[in-house]
Amino acid sequence: MKKLCLIFIVPLICINACFSEEIDLFILAGQSNAQGWQGDASYYPKDTKGLDKTIRFYWVTPGHSSSNGEWTTMKAQEGRFKKGHFGLEVTFARALKNAGYNPAIFKYSRGSTSLANNWKGPGDGKMYDRMVKEFRKALSLLRKKGHTVNMRCFIWIQGESDAKTPKMAQAYKTRLEALINDLRNNVTEQAELPVILGIDEQHPWVKNNSQVVEAQKALTEEYEHIAFTSMMGLKKADSTHLKPSGLEEHGKRIYAAYKDMMKGQQDKD
Repeated sequence: MKKLCLIFIVPLICINACFSEEIDLFILAGQSNAQGWQGDASYYPKDTKGLDKTIRFYWVTPGHSSSNGEWTTMKAQEGRFKKGHFGLEVTFARALKNAGYNPAIFKYSRGSTSLANNWKGPGDGKMYDRMVKEFRKALSLLRKKGHTVNMRCFIWIQGESDAKTPKMAQAYKTRLEALINDLRNNVTEQAELPVILGIDEQHPWVKNNSQVVEAQKALTEEYEHIAFTSMMGLKKADSTHLKPSGLEEHGKRIYAAYKDMMKGQQDKD
């Protein structure tokens, strides 16, 4: 009987080993320009190399759409437009793939959300905690399939809604710092996990309460492996939301920032 069991178990182990991969996991979160609010999928970037089917993708837009708690492959997300919408993740992930990474993108975003009122912080039971719960589920799904997961980066595109009032803007740095520290130390358990920050510097509220931009830039000075990225010059559909072409370019900028950060780490090593 024992021999018979081994006959079945050994092939299963071999099958799992054959299909297991080393995966580079990236977290993308934030508000509308992370979501791709004006990223009409009628203008979804052409995939001339057929890369999207090789890129894992898990997304949640609370209250709107999701990948139904499963990993799928890179594509437009349901909602917003007839053919859906997309964000910076498309060109960012393709650039990673072209550079030799095996990227998996976990995306959790919703427009018009602030740290002060929506995301809150660890233990508050709001969007941040819900994102962490969803992320752990997504990570577990990869590991259960035998994959080795390398946590690569946290990308945070947010801040405009926290510039609504001077009081919210003033508290932004403390709130963002707490979120980053918790994600690094308690969620990913990587104290120096690379972090890329971004915000629309030309948003009307941000221009009035620039403390949110100053907060992101200050964190890059105070902590290792945090980078600030600008959205200046990206094409917009309105006062703040990026056009599809702007989202394409934004993804390329985020990749360039990640590439520079990795080069800096290698130079130190």
